[in-house]
Amino acid sequence: MTDDSGHPDATKVPAPSAPSKPSTGARLRRFRVDVGTIICAVALLQSLLLVAFGYWGAEQLVSRVGESAHKVNHDRVEDNVLAFLAKTEALVRAVAHTPSLHPAGEDGEQTAELLWAALAQTPELDSIGVASDDGHVLMAMRYPEPVVRQVLRDADFSTETWEYKQPPDADGDDDPRQRYATSRIEAFRSDDDPVHDEWFVEAQKAQHPLWTAPFVLGSAKELGIGHARPSRRRDDEGAVRTLVVAGGVSLGHLSNLVRVFGGTGHGHSALLSADHHVIARSDQPHVVRALENPEGGVLGAVHAHMLADGSHGWTDDMAFSLVHDGERYKVQTSHIPSTGWRLVSWEPEDALLGGLHRNVLWSLLLTLAFLALALFISLRLSKLVTAPIEKLSRTARRIGRLELDNLPRESSRVFEIENLSQALDDSARSLQAFRKFVPVDVIKQLVAQGHALAPNGSPRRVTAMFTDVEGFTSISESMDADLLMRQLTAYFNLATRVFARHGGVVDKFMGDGIMVLWGAPADLPDAEYQACVASLELHEEMQALNRKWREEGLQEFRTRIGIHTGVVIAGVLGSSDRLSYTALGDVINVASRIESTNKQLGTRTLISEATFEGLGGRLATRRIEELVELRGRQTRMVLYELLDPAMPVKRP
Repeated sequence: MTDDSGHPDATKVPAPSAPSKPSTGARLRRFRVDVGTIICAVALLQSLLLVAFGYWGAEQLVSRVGESAHKVNHDRVEDNVLAFLAKTEALVRAVAHTPSLHPAGEDGEQTAELLWAALAQTPELDSIGVASDDGHVLMAMRYPEPVVRQVLRDADFSTETWEYKQPPDADGDDDPRQRYATSRIEAFRSDDDPVHDEWFVEAQKAQHPLWTAPFVLGSAKELGIGHARPSRRRDDEGAVRTLVVAGGVSLGHLSNLVRVFGGTGHGHSALLSADHHVIARSDQPHVVRALENPEGGVLGAVHAHMLADGSHGWTDDMAFSLVHDGERYKVQTSHIPSTGWRLVSWEPEDALLGGLHRNVLWSLLLTLAFLALALFISLRLSKLVTAPIEKLSRTARRIGRLELDNLPRESSRVFEIENLSQALDDSARSLQAFRKFVPVDVIKQLVAQGHALAPNGSPRRVTAMFTDVEGFTSISESMDADLLMRQLTAYFNLATRVFARHGGVVDKFMGDGIMVLWGAPADLPDAEYQACVASLELHEEMQALNRKWREEGLQEFRTRIGIHTGVVIAGVLGSSDRLSYTALGDVINVASRIESTNKQLGTRTLISEATFEGLGGRLATRRIEELVELRGRQTRMVLYELLDPAMPVKRP
């Protein structure tokens, strides 16, 4: 209690007296307690430091183990990639060195058998073929269908022959002739000119073996890469001819190979080209029809980290960690010299080291458990009182802010705390019932702005809206009361949601009517426009609600709206024990009269000239040509009808 001066009430608090000296025994007991607390704190701090350093050292060891394990996984993928490249290069070299190699003529059939046998020995490849500089090509393909394709180029067109075979690596008859037997043949003309194929052009231009840039596989209409090797030789007439032998694999197949190369690891790997495109990635093996940049996901984060390190991040081998979407990854990169590609591998640290981390953590917890045992009883007793009180204080603060939804119910074995929790719960239930009758948002804004909740008012420019349901009297007479209340509640719920979306504050409900303010209690820029848009949205959403009611055989509600803008006296009005936030003044009366004028004019939404000027031509309106006489007013007014939003008027 305090007196009028703000000082403690003298009748309640006794005057201070001279402190009595504690006895020597009490001073010693107090000294022993303090010293004991200090000693325990120092001992506990030292123990915690030792445990922390031990834990830090164990985590460093685990991290090094993780880096080594991930390096082993990355090296396995790299070794398999290098083995695939070397096997492909050796196969292409062996085919290119075949003396009788030629895509056409007498050697064509022998070359086809050679290519088919080579394809059967290399399941990693999708195709292997040879092309000559005079436009002939012979290719054995596993994908999309097992076939031997021959293209013979004439002056104006090409003749293609497709001999469909059994899969070259399928189980079946061991007789090679039967395995090479043709199931059907297709022949047709085409415009394909092999000398213009990208892999042929690259190899002929380079005049040395190379891994090509990604190109479109003509048969599968998807991207692939290949190893091409030019071979210069003389024909029977002594002319020098250039043959190009190439083994190809689709990027989707290569992604599957990279996934297989990773074995049973928990991570993924990707191959990036020298121009920073994705060649293959084990986490997304799919048909590739267009080159992708390494963007998004873990690979995008890894690529960004590499680029952030400058040229070294792209040319040098790297090992680092990064965090993506809250998860930490181990990353390893290396350079593939023969292709210029970058091999990138990443693995979730939790999948790699989760078990070790948990073992270290369990060791730490067991160590801390012994230290915590001495403090457990005292902490338990204190928490039994302080924790519920802290939670109840947070609940009380939420009740003070009128945040009454989903309040936690705190139970406690302490009788007094249980009573306090019950009292707060009763208060919250009472306020939940009370706030149904008062505009809680208005109260929050007034309190936030520092307004005293006492009768007061001040001039404020607002846009006021009044709504009314057309023919509500006859509707209410023809309907059951329960059904009428259900419809009216649905109507009010819809209207208040629309008004709230556009900053409107519902001042009061008046039967079937609503009074809404824009610009009070807080200022609202462009209040006229927001109010008009809200009225249009209300009509639009009511159409959907009326359709639903019509299907249910219920009465439809048609809303009439009046809007006016001007200066009112807005504030907390009423008696000292019964208050209400509202607005008074001629603007409010005029808005109400404008709404009722809809009935005689046969309109839905009427706005005043002041509101019309605030719109600035952004919405479609129609001027009422004759000055309208409002009920109870001497002077006539210029009114505008707010039209359907399907007919907007642009600002000049």
